[in-house]
Amino acid sequence: MAMKIYTKTGDKGKTSLIGGTKVSKSHIRIETYGTVDELNSYIGLVNDHTFNPETKVMLKEIQDRLFTIGSSLACDPDKDTKMKIPDLHESDVQLLEDTMDRMDAQLEPMKSFILPGGHVAVSTAHIARCVCRRAERLCVAMQEQDMFLEPLVLKYLNRLSDYLLC
Repeated sequence: MAMKIYTKTGDKGKTSLIGGTKVSKSHIRIETYGTVDELNSYIGLVNDHTFNPETKVMLKEIQDRLFTIGSSLACDPDKDTKMKIPDLHESDVQLLEDTMDRMDAQLEPMKSFILPGGHVAVSTAHIARCVCRRAERLCVAMQEQDMFLEPLVLKYLNRLSDYLLC
């Protein structure tokens, strides 16, 4: 018999972290990885409206890294998981920086704020940047509540929000 898409296990407002720990669906860890998931969806939408092949490859790479971040956030840091969770690397941050440096070399210096709009991809990228900043703020809130957060997650999200401004 095939598994059903619904499990009914969350009907009372609880969900499980990777590792089995049950927490409220309003828990900041759930809110944080849910926001990263939302960001990933917006990055996919930006990619759907982009025609530049290099940008499309970069956006797919970013989506993959966001899955990595979401997996990391979904884990109970106090439990040993049986699942192999991919790691974020300093080279992932470096890729964003190198890409921004290449774009920066081709663009006129920014002298004012940019109003979102002009093309669906541009507007969606601005929404993604806002969602990325929210994910970043939630990560900071986790740290302020002494919850474990892989340090590269915050660094990556910070750099990604800058990339989405380009």
